[in-house]
Amino acid sequence: MALLAIAYLGGVLTILSPCILPILPFVFARAGQPFLRSTLPLLAGMAGTFAVVATLAAVGGRWAIEANIFGRGVALAFLAVFGVSLISPRIAAVLAQPIVDIGNRLQAASGSAHTAMSSLILGMATGLLWAPCAGPILGLVLTGAALQGANAGSTLLLFAYAAGAATSLAAALGLGGKILAGLKRSLGVSERIRQGLGVAVLAGVGTIALGLDTSLLTRLSYASTSAFEQAILDKIDIKTGAAMTFASTSASAGTGMLITRAQAQTPFRSNLPVEGSVPSLDGAVAWLNSPPLTAEQLRGKVVLVDFWTYSCINCIRTTPYLRAWASKYKDQGLVVLGVHAPEFAFEKQLGNVKQAIKDFGIEYPVAVDNDYRIWRAFRNNYWPAFYLIDARGKIRYHAFGEGDYGETEQAIQDLLREAGSDRAADTPVAPQAKGAEAGPDLAHIGSGETYLGYQRADHFVSAERLSPDASKDYSVASPGLNQWGLSGTWTVGAERAVLDKAGGGIAYRFAARDLHLVLGPAAAGKPVRFRVTVDGKAPGADHGADIDADGNGAVTQTRLYQLVRQAGPVEARNFEIRFLDPGAEAYVFTFG
Repeated sequence: MALLAIAYLGGVLTILSPCILPILPFVFARAGQPFLRSTLPLLAGMAGTFAVVATLAAVGGRWAIEANIFGRGVALAFLAVFGVSLISPRIAAVLAQPIVDIGNRLQAASGSAHTAMSSLILGMATGLLWAPCAGPILGLVLTGAALQGANAGSTLLLFAYAAGAATSLAAALGLGGKILAGLKRSLGVSERIRQGLGVAVLAGVGTIALGLDTSLLTRLSYASTSAFEQAILDKIDIKTGAAMTFASTSASAGTGMLITRAQAQTPFRSNLPVEGSVPSLDGAVAWLNSPPLTAEQLRGKVVLVDFWTYSCINCIRTTPYLRAWASKYKDQGLVVLGVHAPEFAFEKQLGNVKQAIKDFGIEYPVAVDNDYRIWRAFRNNYWPAFYLIDARGKIRYHAFGEGDYGETEQAIQDLLREAGSDRAADTPVAPQAKGAEAGPDLAHIGSGETYLGYQRADHFVSAERLSPDASKDYSVASPGLNQWGLSGTWTVGAERAVLDKAGGGIAYRFAARDLHLVLGPAAAGKPVRFRVTVDGKAPGADHGADIDADGNGAVTQTRLYQLVRQAGPVEARNFEIRFLDPGAEAYVFTFG
């Protein structure tokens, strides 16, 4: 009961808020009419519609958003024609005769049989458009509704709030009716007053259509009423000791996440749209760093789903940010969930994925999605891909590829605050990435991803034509920019080129700061030694993280190897790798 009283009181106070201004013309258009047949149906329609719409918004599905947008559009159109009908019934008749008929009925005499119904319709349209400012009291109500979802308790609180607003509007209507009646009697300008109300109605429609009711007016309202509402809440809290029980202990079933009184009084609602509900996480062939997780188990947490594969350079460069976010926001309710969806066959081997997770220092849960069941459930098409899910299980944000880290972290902070975190937004993470994890030099990348398997090979310029799945001797002279070739005896398969005899090599002329090559050892796992040259010489200061200054390295596991990082000005260079042992597997060049 205490909460109902608080909600009702908060509604009463809305009459002091600038956010009430856009809907006043709709309400005052009925001023001077009988209370039971005009004012009461109007205010009941407004309060009831607001309570139902606000409750459905707690569900958060795309259908609710689209339905609300459609309903607001219809209401705006109806009220616009109603305003025109007040100014000039003739003009309105040309625009929309059926709606004008309703508008004329709204102006009908008090004895009309349609008065109550027309007032109810006007009230329902107003309820669809009313966007009250979220001061501390409404914040308390909306926080509970968002956490508990659509239920009778949430609807009752929202209706109590709307009823409070209706009460203060009824009092204002009574006073306004008397003033308008006095003006009509003393000045004899009934038609001018009606036209003035029509202009005011159109101004209200314009204000709402332009979004001013939820931007500038919201800020003004919060400044004008927040302190007063907060003082009332504090006073009630001291006297009863239990009036704020809902705000201090309420949580949706199974979330295990409490909302403190201070958080409930100053709720945060992110502007991130609802993109859909989180699909099933079933179908992973294994879970690493965690037992299998379900969408239901994660409800109440903010979840960042990352689709990745361990040899993808773009995925590798996002890893430092994922580790930093998982560490920084873990205690606030963030769960980073990696979904490893392989590109190559070797990435399906569980041992390889486990080793990659160890090498990258990944401690958050990873679902091994070898059959792409989670991938398809999300309808994903990219590596890497981020999907951010709120505490209610709704997808609210996505990002594909590298970059946008600041925007992604801001979205994380927003949804954590929306879920109840009291940590203020702060500076984004700035991980110190090394080796292949370091960000690319985008200004100087002149070479693109290049596959060596015949299924996707291009820009191949060895003297001999590429022969699929057959052992063959190749030779290459001087490839042009972004061309590559083989030398020695190789068998080129659909995904990879395999060296059959020691001494073979690969040449590539590239233009980028970094050159990477995904390599694997011999079939038996025996390491394969190699030597890299750049422009025919040892790389020296231009060596990558996986070789020394003399260009020496070894393929010990199937993964991405960073072979060149230009230390000086980025120029087009001739790269060559020559293998001292047979069995090397080469998959794809990438650059950074």
